[in-house]
Amino acid sequence: MGIASTIAVSGLDAASLRLQVAASNIANSLSDGPLPDVPDPENFPPAYSPLRVNQTDVAGGGTRATVSTVSPATLSVFDPTAPFADGDGFVARPNVDLAGQMIQLLIARYSYAANAQVMRADAQMSAALLNITA
Repeated sequence: MGIASTIAVSGLDAASLRLQVAASNIANSLSDGPLPDVPDPENFPPAYSPLRVNQTDVAGGGTRATVSTVSPATLSVFDPTAPFADGDGFVARPNVDLAGQMIQLLIARYSYAANAQVMRADAQMSAALLNITA
């Protein structure tokens, strides 16, 4: 595998992680819970903590993707029907921007396609080189 393919594989890994994180955030965007500072005697599960992908360059080529939590993780929303609502009717809702998550899905899609194309081109160049030298 050439250096171009090695770099492309790191991009494929980052795109895959971006897809997983966006899917998790979308699936859990309505996973409310009690407010963090409110006593929870019935032990309701906390609200989902949304994630984000941080992508950085690697010396020598490629990329590294890590996951961190979004800050602030939750927002207070009015839902007096929730069993874990505080005295004023507020609950913690995950701080998920659905439009932003859809953009992350598109970024993952195009990144994956671009890196796959780099791998195809690297394989074709290697094959052409072997045909010339053979």
